[in-house]
Amino acid sequence: MSRPNPARGVAYVALAAVFFSVNASMSKVALEAGVEPAVLAALRSTGAALILLVAVLAIAPGRLRIGLRELPFLVVLGVAGGALVQWLYFTAIDRLPVGIALLLEFTAPAMVALFSWAVLRQRIRRQTWLGIGLALIGLALVAQVWTDIGLDAVGVLAGFGAAACLASYYLVGSRMSGHRDSLSLTFWMFGFAALFWAVAQPWWTVDLAPLSRSTSLLGAFSSVSVPAWSTVLCIIVFGTIVAYGLNLAALRHISPTACGVIGMSEPVGSAVVAWAWLGQSLTAAQMVGGLVVLAGIGLAEFGGTGTPPAPSSPEPAADAVPAVPAWRPVR
Repeated sequence: MSRPNPARGVAYVALAAVFFSVNASMSKVALEAGVEPAVLAALRSTGAALILLVAVLAIAPGRLRIGLRELPFLVVLGVAGGALVQWLYFTAIDRLPVGIALLLEFTAPAMVALFSWAVLRQRIRRQTWLGIGLALIGLALVAQVWTDIGLDAVGVLAGFGAAACLASYYLVGSRMSGHRDSLSLTFWMFGFAALFWAVAQPWWTVDLAPLSRSTSLLGAFSSVSVPAWSTVLCIIVFGTIVAYGLNLAALRHISPTACGVIGMSEPVGSAVVAWAWLGQSLTAAQMVGGLVVLAGIGLAEFGGTGTPPAPSSPEPAADAVPAVPAWRPVR
């Protein structure tokens, strides 16, 4: 295992946010083509698992071995981080404005920090709390929460559920990434997610006819028509395998709290991409909100870079590189 490199971790998660941001608009194209949200989530997981399986078998099939101690963590990572977070997010955006759904989902970094502080007994820097709070205020501006009256209760619960699953993804992914390479870890994550969908939504009950249709890329590319299956393939490769793989690789270098905070740039990026691609307008408040989010991320990650005061307990700060768990990996 290489030594943790925080700068590399920040670069990985920032690049992942770019891919996720583009993926949001590509997902809009696929949904407009008639692909159901649950079907799209299942296709993402299953397609990613199959492609990654071929890749691992070609590069290093021995990496597929897993031990009994790893199994429950991989199952949680796959079901919560690979399957449920997508389904709950799609459910939220089906019942709520996209901005509100994103705001609810990206309370995940605060959940990670609270769990690390209350359960793992890790010390969280004051500027990390302030940065998370500032970023949430910025996301509220991006979401323009004041424009919507009366929110659907199921949608709100789905949004917070997606946040809890995303927090689990960061926490469990951080534990597992210290022992397993990101390629095999990403495969097992989507492998268990695919198994979940195979049980929850058997393939013989799924209508795949929309995949054969031709669809417009919408907005700035409305004159371009492509097969719907090609948009799903882009979602699988770039918005799933590459994006999730980068996040898991980042967790080898930075903490889940740091990864979650930097990931809060995704809704801002998604809004910018939707503005450039889909022609969705950005108000002055949204642009200010985007700057506030970036300021919050900067405060949480780079504020107070001087020598911190000595901790009152032996636990490390949660925004430091996490220690490697005691149990040995199976290679």
